[in-house]
Amino acid sequence: MSIRSSSLLQKVVNAAGGPGAGLAIAMIVSNLLGLIASVVFARALADYGALAALVSYLVILTVAGQALQVATARESAVGRLGEGAGLLATLRSWGRSLVIGTVVVTVISILARHQIAAAIGVPTESWAAAAGLPAGCIYVGVCALRGMLQGLGHYREVGVSLAGEQAVRLVAGGLLLALGAGVIGAYLGSLICYLAMLLFCALMLRRAVPATAGHRSTLTLWQLLSGSGLPIAALAVIQFLQNIDLIIAKHLFDERIASAYAATAVAAKVLIWVAMGVGYYLVPETSRRHAQGRDPRPVLLQSLGMIAICAVPVLLIFGFGGHELISIVFGPKRAIVASVLVPLAIAFTVLAVTYLAVQYMLAVQYMLALGRVRFLVILALVAIAEPVALLEGPSRPEAFATIVLVVQAAGAILACLMALRHPPTTAPTRTETQTPAETQTPAQTLEEA
Repeated sequence: MSIRSSSLLQKVVNAAGGPGAGLAIAMIVSNLLGLIASVVFARALADYGALAALVSYLVILTVAGQALQVATARESAVGRLGEGAGLLATLRSWGRSLVIGTVVVTVISILARHQIAAAIGVPTESWAAAAGLPAGCIYVGVCALRGMLQGLGHYREVGVSLAGEQAVRLVAGGLLLALGAGVIGAYLGSLICYLAMLLFCALMLRRAVPATAGHRSTLTLWQLLSGSGLPIAALAVIQFLQNIDLIIAKHLFDERIASAYAATAVAAKVLIWVAMGVGYYLVPETSRRHAQGRDPRPVLLQSLGMIAICAVPVLLIFGFGGHELISIVFGPKRAIVASVLVPLAIAFTVLAVTYLAVQYMLAVQYMLALGRVRFLVILALVAIAEPVALLEGPSRPEAFATIVLVVQAAGAILACLMALRHPPTTAPTRTETQTPAETQTPAQTLEEA
């Protein structure tokens, strides 16, 4: 088993070679800094559950930006967003649209701040809740600029922005927290880091694009977003399944239990990060095998095997030393619900399976030029079922975590059945004029981003 797992790990590394390897390292650094921020905030805040609920809300809102980065990278790589001065003109046009949209959304968010805060489960943090939608809009701008840099081959700058985002969040949120700003201070660290990365990426793009004359794109920001409906929907379902339990926990539990549950959930999601790394192998290898007329399903099975191999030691550590682990990392007061660590870890392990199955289906559908959404409709129904079941079920943390596990397992089973049921048999016809960027799947570009 160790030989086979080492072989698969080498394939993952090879698949992320070159620029992809640099971006993979940047993502690892970004995730590590994000974990450090979670530990710092969990130890410093009495009501860490409120921050976790707010961040979960924000993460769900960022899916449009993540999908836009995919599309922007693809379009800029083949010159469809303009060249030289024309590309900068496109950027300015998009910037105006984004400013107008952000202003409108900000007004709406302020007016509805009490309703948003109540829905998230943080009625006393209404102004923090109001910052979510504007931050989501700003993140759209960050991702558009990152996509342009990525499409133009400036991977180093993209990597720096990924790591820098979490570094600024940690520093800015930590400083505001030290100044007594509490939950809203820690949360506003995200808004500040988005603004900082927006300025950084704009500066890097301005330096990267020559001021020579070039054609300007007629493609609007809204057209690019609307054309990314399928990956946006896929990301939204995954992010909803990954984060909705933290929001519901804030509704059902008191401050002490909700905060402890949120800290435990952070540790339980380690296999989601592993799945993102495995995606560097899954998506390009699926596309490659399908283009060759070969059945790509073994690639998915190998990727799921990698998750299973990694899950065994993680679950053993959580099972035999979970209480001690949570106490050491997040503090003894966060270990009061450490009993939910194992069921939550299993739940997010099977969510990692769902993630890979969805990435596989997106890759195959892109290769077949299909727009079928049946698999997303089914998974969306599963996602909707989770908050309903959690709100109607027992309010004990252990029972709550068990419901999360059952729902996630159902989603993973359905996703795998849909992914493995029929082998895709129609290989695409590749023309001589197609470029690698044009044939790259949305899921692959998302992973590289």
